[in-house]
Amino acid sequence: MGGEFSLRLGGGCLKRLGESWKRREKNLNDAISKSKVGRYFKLEARKSCFTGEVRAGVATFFTMAYIITVNATILSDSGGNCSISDCTGKQNPECKFQSNEGYQKCLSNITSDLIAATALSAMVGSFAMGLLANLPLGLAPAMGINAYFAYNLVGFHGSGPLSYQTALAVILLEGCIFLAIAALGLRSKLARLIPRSIRLASAAGIGLFIAFTGLQAHQGVGLVGPSSSTLVTLTACAKTNPVTGECVGGTMQSPTFWLGAVGFLIISYGLMKEIKGSMSYGILFVTFISWIRGTSVTYFPYTPLGDSNYKYFKKIINFHKIKSTAGALSFSEFNRSEVWVALVTLLYVDLLSVTGTLYSLAELGGFIDENGSFEGEYVAYMVDASSTIVGSALGTSTVATYVESSAGIREGGRTGLTAVIVGIFFFLSLFFAPLFSSVPPWAVGPSLVMVGVLMMGVAKDIKWANVKEGVPAFVTMLLMPVTYSISYGIIAGIGLHMALNLHDYMMSLIRWFMKMKRMVDGDQNQVSAAAVADPTAEVHV
Repeated sequence: MGGEFSLRLGGGCLKRLGESWKRREKNLNDAISKSKVGRYFKLEARKSCFTGEVRAGVATFFTMAYIITVNATILSDSGGNCSISDCTGKQNPECKFQSNEGYQKCLSNITSDLIAATALSAMVGSFAMGLLANLPLGLAPAMGINAYFAYNLVGFHGSGPLSYQTALAVILLEGCIFLAIAALGLRSKLARLIPRSIRLASAAGIGLFIAFTGLQAHQGVGLVGPSSSTLVTLTACAKTNPVTGECVGGTMQSPTFWLGAVGFLIISYGLMKEIKGSMSYGILFVTFISWIRGTSVTYFPYTPLGDSNYKYFKKIINFHKIKSTAGALSFSEFNRSEVWVALVTLLYVDLLSVTGTLYSLAELGGFIDENGSFEGEYVAYMVDASSTIVGSALGTSTVATYVESSAGIREGGRTGLTAVIVGIFFFLSLFFAPLFSSVPPWAVGPSLVMVGVLMMGVAKDIKWANVKEGVPAFVTMLLMPVTYSISYGIIAGIGLHMALNLHDYMMSLIRWFMKMKRMVDGDQNQVSAAAVADPTAEVHV
């Protein structure tokens, strides 16, 4: 009896505690919604609340946090502004590609600069998107474009056609051009030329793209990997080839994969029970477990790299000033054709992928109106372009709206307050970079897969029975993950849409010519009739 009474008493206390917390949360949300902050962000108008926006911001940031170190790692492979003169000993071109102490020290400083530049540019972009456009979208240096910048333009350790300084100047010019296009209102008009079926398919395709990313090893749980025979295959291996990434042995025996699977189940059960913040709980659970050393799932194994990461992690608080990448711009090589080829490439990729991402996220959040536009659209494009200018000035590649913002939208983010929360976290990451940069990929991967699941919902609005809509939409969705490019999917979808509608375009053109011919013939008949009625009258044609 005593145990049963205690159990009931404890249960009653917990119930009252939960009700008390809900009342306090409601009072807080009501107070903020009616305040100047609430009215500015239109919390009531968009049927949102303060705590919901905070949870959305946390979810978005944690799915974006990987970019802090990933972007810095990719861009530092270009060598930054390190040169032969930084090498110790004999200074020759080969020293950049060897384990030269001086050059490696310069690369280490560049990486630290780029970590700070990534966080700072993401903070500025996210703050601007939230405060000016009032949209729940986080911004950061874009994946894909950073790889093109590092490996195609500058090349590994400066072996490419352009210098790091020139490539940054190209990024700056691209941002200025996009700012001008956005200011003239042309970017939104160009975006609306994309058929609605392609826009819907882009949202679903981006979901597949994100999920595919979350299944890979570098940014996810490592369930799939490369294969020499089938290109992609099931992995989750205990051991992989460090060069090719192929499975060496132990398929489905990766401890980190199974830990990530547990995180995915936590997120799934949380969403099933409509527990707010489920995305964040899954990420935090896996991250905390992975921070324990001496386990098979640790992010800090007893290896030189693991020891280095753990040494950096233990600093917890570490503020690094940008010393060499900020302002590292040079226009001296703009007389070369490679510069203009790079500029054109960046322009069309940015136009298609970023514009497609913005529209897809707006579609996901239910912001699109019957005219195909959304509130804050004009300012959003301005912010997106301006953030690229800021990023290039700090030393990083194109800054863009992140598809991971869909995690926050799914958590209930509906206003710019979500983006402001993301900006605050990126600001904190400037001081707590060791913590935020130590979130393992197998902690982020499950949330990316879940975002893919949730983003597929828009596919139901595509008219699949109509071949003219269904086929281009399917190709758009398919090519985004398999080509690892959002822009390629959109290009293919638009191209196929135009090809399938070519007959309709031709018939419309023929009808227009026939209409014009009838009008011309009618005018000529009127002139002839007037001449017959009055032969002496002068006819002016």
